[in-house]
Amino acid sequence: RSIVRLLHTSDWHLGQNFMGRSREEEHRAFIEWLITTISDEQIDTVVVAGDIFDIGSPPNYALKLYYDFLISAKEAGAKRVIIIGGNHDSISTLKAPKEILERLNITVIAGSEDEDSLIVYDDAIICAVPFLRESIIRKSIQGLGSLDRDRLTSEGIKRFYTEIANRAMEIRGDRDIPIIATGHLTTLNAQIGDSERDIYIGSLLEIGGDFLERLFDYTALGHIHRYQRVSDRVYYSGSPIPLSFKEAKYKKYINIIDFRGKVADIKRVQIPTFRELVRLQGSAEDIIKELETLSSSVWIEVTIDDKDTYKWLNIIRERAKELDLNILAIKVEKDIKVLSSDDLKDTTLESFSPSDIFEIRLKQNSLEESQEEKLKLLFREIVAEVEHENS
Repeated sequence: RSIVRLLHTSDWHLGQNFMGRSREEEHRAFIEWLITTISDEQIDTVVVAGDIFDIGSPPNYALKLYYDFLISAKEAGAKRVIIIGGNHDSISTLKAPKEILERLNITVIAGSEDEDSLIVYDDAIICAVPFLRESIIRKSIQGLGSLDRDRLTSEGIKRFYTEIANRAMEIRGDRDIPIIATGHLTTLNAQIGDSERDIYIGSLLEIGGDFLERLFDYTALGHIHRYQRVSDRVYYSGSPIPLSFKEAKYKKYINIIDFRGKVADIKRVQIPTFRELVRLQGSAEDIIKELETLSSSVWIEVTIDDKDTYKWLNIIRERAKELDLNILAIKVEKDIKVLSSDDLKDTTLESFSPSDIFEIRLKQNSLEESQEEKLKLLFREIVAEVEHENS
């Protein structure tokens, strides 16, 4: 058996409201599965790499799930649990029970300036780096001079990681134990989905897996919802459930890492599907036929690729109601027909994301492709800023 057996997970987004629907049932099933896995796999160290909650003030059931997990993880055999804050997490929410949790060997690094991210154990050193807020980044780049914002952000984050890695290496000395890092950020070449956004608004971070791999024996990343290997010892675990319909086909995983000294043996473990998200696209008649093959437990997004779109909207909704199916969104293939404002009057707002409504309005203007793309980029930045202020 290895000296350290670590489980890496992230981006739970407890409390997410998905088009008006709660994810409590799915999250509860995931937590139960995770606790069983911790016990069966004899996990001694659990790392949750940020975005435990979906919003800064999560609903009570989400808080209860979180605290129940922490207690159950210890009961299942985990010697220690490390929680880091993500960009969706509230520092005050995570820090509230911090002193009590430390008595249970549960370490929370929420992301405030007064926290030391370096955690030293006899058999491992963990650089528990949370989402680095701008105040922390600015502190790391004092004296660098006047550079553009993207470069400043990258340099600040790199300097933070380099300094903490150097401290960890000095403490380790010649002992054969791993230095493990966490992070909540977007790395170069990461495959980003539509439900994530660049957490450093407007920035193109020049931080790649090779940089992190030079410093650490394993880096457990969060923020990107799709499981992916960035380099040999740098991974995103991804979210445990799909957080948008565009993630519906992603397989979901956790990583289990066995450390024999500094050497990491990495195994991914697939998470069961707790609720299926289904995307249907095509002619209205084909969509109706496919609806008849689905179970009532699935959540459905429909994109109609047909003429007389508005007529079919009500027909599809009525058929879904007869079949006791849950259609959460109905969209229109843009090349076929753009919904008019009259159409929108009788359509529920939950059927459209802000981006959908913006693009509907955009298509009503005769713009060049380059103009459209520029407006879309500006719109995404505005949405990102609003979400950041509300998180």
